[in-house]
Amino acid sequence: MDRYQSLRDSYRLDPPETFNFGTDVVDAWAANAARNAAAPALIWCNAAGLERSYSFAEIAGLTDRLAAALSRRGVGRGDRVLIMLPRIPAWQLAMVAVLKLGAIAIPCVTMLTAKDIDYRLSNSGARAVITTSAEIAKFASSRPDVLRISVDPLSLPGDSSDETSAPEAWQPLGALLAEDATGFEPAIVQAENPALIFYTSGSTGLPKGVTHAARALFAWRGSAEHWLDLGPDDVMFCTADTGWSKAGTSILFGPWSRGSTVLFYDGPFDADYRLELIARYGVTVYCAAATELRRLVALNLGANPVPSLRLTVSAGESLNPPVLESWKAMTGRPVLEAYGLTETLMLVANYRDTEVRPGAMGRALPGVTLDLITTEGVLAVPGETGQIALRLPSPHLMLGYWQDPERTASTMTTVGGQAYFLTGDNARADEDGYLYYEGRADDVINSAGYRIGPQEVENALVEHPLVREAAAVPTPDSERGEVVKAFVVLHDGHQGTDSLAKELQDFVKRLTAPYKYPRRIEFVTELPKNPVGKIQRRLLRQQEFDVFRALTQTKA
Repeated sequence: MDRYQSLRDSYRLDPPETFNFGTDVVDAWAANAARNAAAPALIWCNAAGLERSYSFAEIAGLTDRLAAALSRRGVGRGDRVLIMLPRIPAWQLAMVAVLKLGAIAIPCVTMLTAKDIDYRLSNSGARAVITTSAEIAKFASSRPDVLRISVDPLSLPGDSSDETSAPEAWQPLGALLAEDATGFEPAIVQAENPALIFYTSGSTGLPKGVTHAARALFAWRGSAEHWLDLGPDDVMFCTADTGWSKAGTSILFGPWSRGSTVLFYDGPFDADYRLELIARYGVTVYCAAATELRRLVALNLGANPVPSLRLTVSAGESLNPPVLESWKAMTGRPVLEAYGLTETLMLVANYRDTEVRPGAMGRALPGVTLDLITTEGVLAVPGETGQIALRLPSPHLMLGYWQDPERTASTMTTVGGQAYFLTGDNARADEDGYLYYEGRADDVINSAGYRIGPQEVENALVEHPLVREAAAVPTPDSERGEVVKAFVVLHDGHQGTDSLAKELQDFVKRLTAPYKYPRRIEFVTELPKNPVGKIQRRLLRQQEFDVFRALTQTKA
């Protein structure tokens, strides 16, 4: 029996009836005498050279103070709190404090535009927002009844330098943390109570609010244990943005559930400096997107420049074999890839001390049972392509899409009396259960790990006065895996030019989060449509991948 089968046979994931991450994880580790008290829970640093570390006890005390201050201002159980912060310690404090209240945290990337924010505030009915002073202008049109808390990104919570002033109508985080926690009692949170909402792109319409229960925050320790292989002696460094669900498994919920130290760096990507950070802080487990690892192996630094590193993991997009081989040669360790989605977080992974097969996403996590369902609605046999389906019930699965029961129901199916959640991703499996990704079942674009809904891009493009129609599809890219390409039909009398393409790209950046803009634009006279006039993106997507394959074969 290999180690993987032993893990599956021995692992039991039974969430408790109640679970509050703030008390049952953060406060519990703060009170745990067995954990090395000198080992911090959080090490933060930035590009300017500032640094601060926090113990679990400090995090516990500060989050009690913030939760108590929020409670005095009317934030309580079930209220939604939008948290739009960069990689600064205030992010962890805000997330944990909100959870201690039994409220619902909505982490968001700072790249959002005012339009993106207005939608999330309106859709969620958020009671409060927490953001940096640099982002306040984006909230100018938001509801006046929303509690507004500002954060100076260079003021470190808990230090004497913490800020105490804020613009009118905004309350400074420093002032809230200066209040005491007298009388505060953390909420008792039922396992099925909502705790977290991630907004993610879909193939149609506006972003959808993926709502997770408290039980999911408990369940995500499974990937931290088996994929990340974390324990109290580890230093975890994940470079995901705070607004992405990946931050949940690899920056906050996963590592702290295992008692690990988290390195949190706020600064631009620099390949040489990235390796310097790993070496300086003794990082043992490193999680990065494929795009980042591709840039690191290009340094050609020779063997073992990061001696503390024992494990590297990646998810969101697949790595090509030459990069995997180069990274192993450079560090002495393989990259363990994994697969997950916002609605479930991690479901499939490769594991330490088990066989890693080229091109495979890995095998289902312990506690997770997956099947593949064909387009005919039956279970696929090994070697046959089908949609990845999570067998239910599962503590990993979302409660549903916020205020959208119809969309939630559309992701469920039953085969042979067994209920499933459909992931929207296709794969095939070999005889040993290794899964191989075969693309999306819908039109969502996956660029460098970012999920981008084509209709969001198209809606932005057609707001431009010269654009009559537009279709957005993925096109292969050597660095990002896929990038957004837009096919654009202009109104009569106008011609596509390079300068107009640049104008359209900048136009989209102003209307929606900048990472969604089309990096490539092709002007066409018409778009392929079905008999009822619906644009057939799949034909354009197929065209792009056919061209890419032809070019690749020609070069070979």
